[in-house]
Amino acid sequence: MDRFSNTPFLPNDIWVTLTVKVVSNSIQDLCSLIMTCKAARDAGDANIVHRSVSIPPPHATPWWWSRDTEATRFFDRCMAAGHPELLFREALRELFIRRNQDVGFQMLISATSRGHEAAKYALSMTLLLRRDDNDGKWKGLELFCELDAAGLLADCNARCSTRSHMGPLYDNRRRAAERNSVHAFGGVVHIPCIHCRADYELLLFVNLP
Repeated sequence: MDRFSNTPFLPNDIWVTLTVKVVSNSIQDLCSLIMTCKAARDAGDANIVHRSVSIPPPHATPWWWSRDTEATRFFDRCMAAGHPELLFREALRELFIRRNQDVGFQMLISATSRGHEAAKYALSMTLLLRRDDNDGKWKGLELFCELDAAGLLADCNARCSTRSHMGPLYDNRRRAAERNSVHAFGGVVHIPCIHCRADYELLLFVNLP
């Protein structure tokens, strides 16, 4: 029976655009698509596809992927293409496990530039922790402001009533959380000063379990 669909003959750039849409759901969808025809297989080989594919979180990743040659090759290709989630994970390994600060920091910047919000958060905290880099701290504060969900933070007053009190506030909320008290909730939403909000967030960041 003759086929009347001209789909396989669409230009490659259209195939790539369609493939990017498909792979935003899962790796399995990519595998299903590239088995349909040669045009889909060629489109699936594009760098932007490997940069856009949905990567499951570590706890949802099948354990055998780490031992499968094809899976390893696929993730290496995604990493080489600049996949933001994989860049972010590798940046954390370089920064906090291997202690390779320069490499990890550049990877964190790269993941942030590709729109990865968690990387942007980690970058802002990392910059704010740099005691000898005022420009970096201001950049970290700028990123922190951009991440604020409301986007309506009040300007920091010249005389701030909450300055230098973030440590006790964090300790108080941590103890309240241990008691499952209502005072453990709320975080920094009630603090009008952006600098103090960043200080408090830093305490949360460096004390992540």
